[in-house]
Amino acid sequence: MHLRKLGLFLCGVTFLPLASALADDLSVAANSMNALGIDLLARVAKPDENALLSPYSIQSALAMTYAGAAGETKAEMAKVLHYPEDEAALHRSFAAFSRGMAEAAVRSQKVILESEERGGPSEPLTLEVANRLYGQSGYDFRPEFLTLTKEIYGAPFQPVDFIKNAEKIRSEINAWVAQRTRDRICDLIAPGGLDEKTRLALVNAVYFKAPWAKEFSKYGTKPKTFFVGGTQKIEVPTMQAQRVFGYRHQEGFTAVTIRYVGGELQFLVLLPDKQYGLADLEKRLTAQLLLDCANPDPAELILYLPKFRIEPPVMALAKELQSLGMKTAFDQPNGSANFDRMAPRKPNDYLYVSAVFHKTFIAVDEEGTEAAAATSVVVLAAFAVAQNPSKPIEVQVDRPFLFAIQHRASGACLFLGRVVDPR
Repeated sequence: MHLRKLGLFLCGVTFLPLASALADDLSVAANSMNALGIDLLARVAKPDENALLSPYSIQSALAMTYAGAAGETKAEMAKVLHYPEDEAALHRSFAAFSRGMAEAAVRSQKVILESEERGGPSEPLTLEVANRLYGQSGYDFRPEFLTLTKEIYGAPFQPVDFIKNAEKIRSEINAWVAQRTRDRICDLIAPGGLDEKTRLALVNAVYFKAPWAKEFSKYGTKPKTFFVGGTQKIEVPTMQAQRVFGYRHQEGFTAVTIRYVGGELQFLVLLPDKQYGLADLEKRLTAQLLLDCANPDPAELILYLPKFRIEPPVMALAKELQSLGMKTAFDQPNGSANFDRMAPRKPNDYLYVSAVFHKTFIAVDEEGTEAAAATSVVVLAAFAVAQNPSKPIEVQVDRPFLFAIQHRASGACLFLGRVVDPR
């Protein structure tokens, strides 16, 4: 029996938001991103470690793979990935994301021209999202699959020869990913990640860089206390600002949102009330909770937020996905993988997923966010809020917290992670 390996290699990052008019179309993609992101967050790193993943990047590659699945493999994937019964609605929803991102990138240029006149951010949102299929030349891939992945996910098919040049192709893919992510994601596929049995590699790359709608002053950044793991007291560079942010407090935690230029995308902080309350907060985390926190009420805050940078090593997600119930896609048990809609399944020659690699990067500072692994009339002001003579609310992010890069209209978390130690 000759099994053919199907590889998924993801470098996830964050990206631009979409116009609110597309919100209904985005709900399917948004729910799948948030739900799978929560499922994986607790599995990709130990509870006492920083963690970061891009649910959008992971779902983009897996949605393309799902388009080729059949039978029990398709059913398992749909359940684990939180996909609806209507597969066409799933692909339409991800297509809406792609369209919206492209349009938002164009709109951001106009926003920057207006903001410069008022002393606002001078750097536009930088966005690059790319998908590509590297497939064995001459292999019997179904034309319908190649058409769908190209038209819906913008993934052109590049014929290659894994049989003779697997290592060379690995280098080419890594170079393509590095170029697309401004060298933030390098060496995604380690030596040996591809071999002569590989028949297809689905690759997703995203790069995003965005300034805050209003930057933090570098003069306000000073060393302040942070309780690593909720207990160890250290000093870390901490940004400070007094202005209007999104704010919501409910039992056990506080949500704060900081908008990026344009106002459609935001940085979400979920801060437990207790120094050691992160584990309990993660247990409470649901897709609905993330959606509920997407548009909190405006409030004047004195916010203290540590600068941080997270760059985890490459993550192999095969075991995590199998533990969630996606087994037959990985040919567990032997002979069970069914990707007949990708290429004809024969008794002695069929495809299965051998690996899912994921790598991310994020840096948050006074100017904004750079990340790699993610409208209507836009105004620069973060919020419009009535004057309130009451004392500003002080929020000190001085203990382990959850964060997300979130699209406000849909609630989709394009990036999701935790900070246990900001050093």
